[in-house]
Amino acid sequence: MTDVQSTTPQPTMFQKLYARFEGLVREAGKFGTIGLITFLIDTGVYNLLWGPLNTLVAGTISMAVAATCAFIGNRFWTWRDRARTDLRREYALYFLFNLVGLVIALSCLGISHYVFGFTSQLSDNIAKNGVGLVLGTLFRFWSYRQIVFRKRPDHTEATPGSPAVTERETAG
Repeated sequence: MTDVQSTTPQPTMFQKLYARFEGLVREAGKFGTIGLITFLIDTGVYNLLWGPLNTLVAGTISMAVAATCAFIGNRFWTWRDRARTDLRREYALYFLFNLVGLVIALSCLGISHYVFGFTSQLSDNIAKNGVGLVLGTLFRFWSYRQIVFRKRPDHTEATPGSPAVTERETAG
């Protein structure tokens, strides 16, 4: 008999890497989609309020509106497969971590506007929605994924009455 070589193509390094991180890539894509929508909401509200209100007040209000929209999108789409805990717990943690993200973005805005003296609407938008948004988003993605919308617990551990426990109980 002769050796028959497999005609099935071997996965490329990129395909292996994608397969390993497929769930994370999918979550990041959904998170990014929600982020893009809420970015437009945040930017629109901020620019509507920029003239009549102090720049930090306008930024706070616009981010609060956008954060509420983001919570709904992330809870019911991005991480809809995650375990449901008390909605008040999720909402409170979500807004706590949004406050940290807000502080990150407003710090970038405040430093640019008040320390460096870049006071135009364009420079305020770059500081808040460019630098601050990127840094705040990285923090929020990590905190939402790891703390607010945790994965369901892995049920691979043996529980009383399961075959693994029964075998151990009877062996001893």
